[in-house]
Amino acid sequence: MTAGAPDLIEVDNISIALRHIEGIAPGIVWLGGYKSDMLGTKAETLAGWAAGEGRAFLRHDYSGHGESGGAFADGTISRWLAESLAVFRQFTTGPQVLVGSSMGGWIALRMNAELNKSGEGDRIAGLVLLAPAPDFTAELVEPELTEAQRRDLAEKGYFEEPSEYSPEPYIYTRALIEDGRKNLVMSGPIHTHCPVHIIQGLADPDVPSSHALKLMSLLPADDATLSLVPNGDHRLSRPEDLELMTRAVGEMIGRAG
Repeated sequence: MTAGAPDLIEVDNISIALRHIEGIAPGIVWLGGYKSDMLGTKAETLAGWAAGEGRAFLRHDYSGHGESGGAFADGTISRWLAESLAVFRQFTTGPQVLVGSSMGGWIALRMNAELNKSGEGDRIAGLVLLAPAPDFTAELVEPELTEAQRRDLAEKGYFEEPSEYSPEPYIYTRALIEDGRKNLVMSGPIHTHCPVHIIQGLADPDVPSSHALKLMSLLPADDATLSLVPNGDHRLSRPEDLELMTRAVGEMIGRAG
């Protein structure tokens, strides 16, 4: 486990916790998943790998996650995107490889689009997406809603669902789902202007491999790689998964160099 207190910055009056290692560029920026934190196995593994390579490494907790302030139920893709961009702009220099896990893959794609829009596209050397879940609110949650869940969204503004990864249930709010529709990236071709490597487990119970295949079909073929892991689950945290992740990041840095 990483020792010491994180650094803190204020974004929209919320305290955002982050950890960063100084090093050479291209650096690495970690973007975690829904209700995960920056001290998980993959992030810690990547931090150790980056330190060993002398690479800059940055990670943060979204509001309502981990060591950051704010309430989880107040979170939306737009809010977490704004926080991620603020941390990125303040704590990185030069080109970076974005490594996004699950929802972090969506955040990575949205960050890339926003940076390209603002003329900062050269800051992204590549994207490594682990079990990516772009558009998960519209593509994976909304189509499976039960009548009871729809009623809860309408009457209470949220519904709860048991989590395999935490004793606390997942909370999906009406605000998250409605805001998700404003951040969709899979409605047409995705022009990243950088290489992309997707790693997807075929035994993932949360994000089906068909979702990764659909994402792959929207990316420029000459710049996109898809690695399917036969027995990989959603966590992709077994030793062989972690080795594949660090190898993919190393190769992406090599391409940038």
